[in-house]
Amino acid sequence: MEAAVLKLIIGNKAYSSWSLRGWLAVKQSGLPFEEITVPLFDAEWDRRRAGDEFAPSQGKVPILWDGDTVVWDSLAIVDWLADSVGQDRFWPKDAAARAMARSMAAEMHSGFAALRREHGMNVRRHYPPAQLTTEATADITRVVSLWAEARSRYGGGGPFLFGTFNAADIMFAPVVTRFVTYSIPVPRFAQAYMEAVLNHPWMQEWIVAAQDEPWVIEKYEQPAA
Repeated sequence: MEAAVLKLIIGNKAYSSWSLRGWLAVKQSGLPFEEITVPLFDAEWDRRRAGDEFAPSQGKVPILWDGDTVVWDSLAIVDWLADSVGQDRFWPKDAAARAMARSMAAEMHSGFAALRREHGMNVRRHYPPAQLTTEATADITRVVSLWAEARSRYGGGGPFLFGTFNAADIMFAPVVTRFVTYSIPVPRFAQAYMEAVLNHPWMQEWIVAAQDEPWVIEKYEQPAA
C-alpha cells in the first residue's frame, strides 16, 4: 500500500516564522508533501481554523498531517520527521554536537520573547537601523553568542552552525530574516552565516514565493517602534 503524502498547512510566507520552520523541516526530510497556505487573519480565518484539520492545534500553524497522524508545533514536526527518516538528516552525528544543536533549538523555540515581539518577521520589507530596546539587545547578543559557539566548535565542515544545514539552522532561519529586515548589525562571522542561510535554495524559494503573496497584514508592515 502506497504511503500517504504528507500535508503541511502553513500561514503567510511573508510573516509566519513558525510556518517557515515547519516548511524547512519537511523539505529537510526529503519526503514528498502537499503544501497548503492559509492566509492569516483574513475574513475566512476564524471559520477555517475551527475546521477539523486545524482542531488539534486550535488554529495554530504549522500543522502537519501524516496520514491520520497529526503533528503541530515546529519542533515537534522536526522530531516526528527525524524519527521517520533518520536523526542524522536533522542533527549532527557527533553526540556532543548533537546535544548542543538540540539545546540551541530548544532555547530558540522557547525564548527570545523581546526579539519576537519587537521585530516580527516580514521577509518583504527592509527597514533602516533603529534604536533597539535593552531587552531586544540582550536577545540579539545571546543569539549571536550561540552562533559563535556553534561555529567555533563544530562549524568547520561547512558554512552553517554545525557545518551542514540541520535542525538548528531551521530553528534560527526566521531570526536571520529578522536581522536583515530590521538592519540589525552583527559581527562579520554572523553576517557570513546569515548569507549562507539566505542563499540556501529552500530559503530562496520561500522568499521568492513571499513576494508574490497577495495578502497584506498592516500590523506586520510597520517598522519596530
